[in-house]
Amino acid sequence: MAETATTIPTAAGTVGDVRPSADLKHPPEYANAGRDSLNGGDVHEEYHGLILPTEEEKKTLRRVAGKMPAECYYLCAVEFAERASYYGCFQVYKNFIRAPLPTGSTTGAALVNKNETAGALGKGSVTATAMTEAFKFLSYALPIFFGWLADTKYGRFRMICQGVAICGVAHIIMIISALPPVLTSGHAIGPFALSLYMLSIGAAQFKPNISPTVMDQSPHKVAHVIEQDGERVIVDPEESLNSVMLWFYLLINVGACFGIPTTYLAKLVGYWAAYTIPTILYLMLPPLLWYLNPRLVKQPPGGSDLGNVLRVVGDCFAHGGLKSIGRKGFWEVAKPSVRAAAGSTKVYGYDDQFVEDVRRTFQACGIFLFLPIYFINDGALGAAANALSAGMRTNGVPNDLLDNLNSVTIVIVVPLMNHVIYPLMRRKGIHWGPISRMTFGFALCTIGSMGFPLLQHYVYETSPCGKYATTCQENAAEGEDALSAVSYWFYAIPIVITAASEIFVNVTAYTIAYSRSPKNMKGLVTSVNLFMTAISAAIGLATSSAIQDPYLVWAFAGPTIAGAVLTVIFWFTFKHLNNEEFIINTDFGDMVRDSDNSSDEEANKRDVKGQDTITQVPAPQPVTLNEKN
Repeated sequence: MAETATTIPTAAGTVGDVRPSADLKHPPEYANAGRDSLNGGDVHEEYHGLILPTEEEKKTLRRVAGKMPAECYYLCAVEFAERASYYGCFQVYKNFIRAPLPTGSTTGAALVNKNETAGALGKGSVTATAMTEAFKFLSYALPIFFGWLADTKYGRFRMICQGVAICGVAHIIMIISALPPVLTSGHAIGPFALSLYMLSIGAAQFKPNISPTVMDQSPHKVAHVIEQDGERVIVDPEESLNSVMLWFYLLINVGACFGIPTTYLAKLVGYWAAYTIPTILYLMLPPLLWYLNPRLVKQPPGGSDLGNVLRVVGDCFAHGGLKSIGRKGFWEVAKPSVRAAAGSTKVYGYDDQFVEDVRRTFQACGIFLFLPIYFINDGALGAAANALSAGMRTNGVPNDLLDNLNSVTIVIVVPLMNHVIYPLMRRKGIHWGPISRMTFGFALCTIGSMGFPLLQHYVYETSPCGKYATTCQENAAEGEDALSAVSYWFYAIPIVITAASEIFVNVTAYTIAYSRSPKNMKGLVTSVNLFMTAISAAIGLATSSAIQDPYLVWAFAGPTIAGAVLTVIFWFTFKHLNNEEFIINTDFGDMVRDSDNSSDEEANKRDVKGQDTITQVPAPQPVTLNEKN
């Protein structure tokens, strides 16, 4: 595409206040950058005091992740606490709903027979699948509404706080539903269902707004050149966001590891204890959010760009027609400059760059469409994996314990990728683009998910009940061995492999949702990414009647085959996006905190009283950059 000159507005004040990399030295020969010609005539342009790389340097200099402010990592801690409470409870839902109270138990704990599964409601695998998938669906479908609401009216931080409050109440009700008097009364499903779906509403308000808020804190808006240990390098916005989002995802999964103690608590003590531990952890969220409130960069609600997006799409169809979808030039006809050249006198509320942003947003949504089948393979369809493990020989280990290896794997692999593999690739000059990372993740998940149908086949072959292995132990006479000879520990193989794939798929999807959306639609586009989980849950709901014996082999095999085919299609459809410039549609003018405003107000008061003199720092002049369309 041709290069066009774009004027980027700059903000008043010093960039050093918001840019952690300001303490890193610029190369000395760049002292007059923007004025002198370097490297055989190339001119280095400046933006807010940052030295922008030339086209040649973009190709030759090593790229590094820039330093991120502490607030990014505090927000990661917020996500940790919320996900620890979420997954700590979610990990035991299926057994709580599916299995009946064990012999002689009033709490759901298996105290008499160590091979007996913890349980409470005894509603069976179909109801367990339906309730948990409905919970998941609401948790990831409602963010579409709450993400839009945050963009247009309330702002992201307020929606996060509201979600935390609702989830707090839901956790307390859930503990009540698991108390022995409630379980033995036979009426526990009422308060449990209420708490379950309240939790989904709170999570839906929290989830679409937390990751954009983390990335809003990044001061690295454009690629710029610094000197690091005597070497000229490029601080890359993409690498910077990818690095912090790896930590974000790491802490999600550290939180998810709380499913391990809750699984044991459910089996050894009871479900009231399993639900209490995540609730206690959840109590750290209100004071942490209170502390962060004045220190965060908050994107104010600016009215959604959704209306202008619909106008752009309308112009594309009006002037290009349905036949032009997916073809070169589909988006060009909607640009105001193109319409004006064609004789239109219409006044547009957006410019050509906004149309480019819309194009990138729709590409992101196209990428997300490949996620539902991936999510199904990453952990299996509905409660199928739980049903598989129920027929395996556990030797006293809770049958849902190894599901936690998903999080343990990610906790181990993320530091390896963030501190060893990715830096090594950058030193070698290897650019592993977002589409390459996601394709690798899809392929890895497909390979791992092959283990599920193979294990289920051998469980059927070795179970005393044949193809009805899931409920064999529950229906067996007391003291009778009704489990398959296949060890439960083989179940760890597909869990570990599919878990590793998440590092390449989910983390990349976060940055794609943020970088490929207009400033006032980041919450909405992030929620579109989350909505793909809701679609996978809807598929689980629609197929819940098949998630039972004797159909479990194909419940695993079907999505695995689909995943393999879609991986190939995904690569050939989107591989060209690896070479696109990484763009963040926010700038330094958006780096404003409440504490900054408070400081300005206090300073102005002192100035009025004559107690202090404030020197106004003039705003830097706009700088002209060359941006590729």
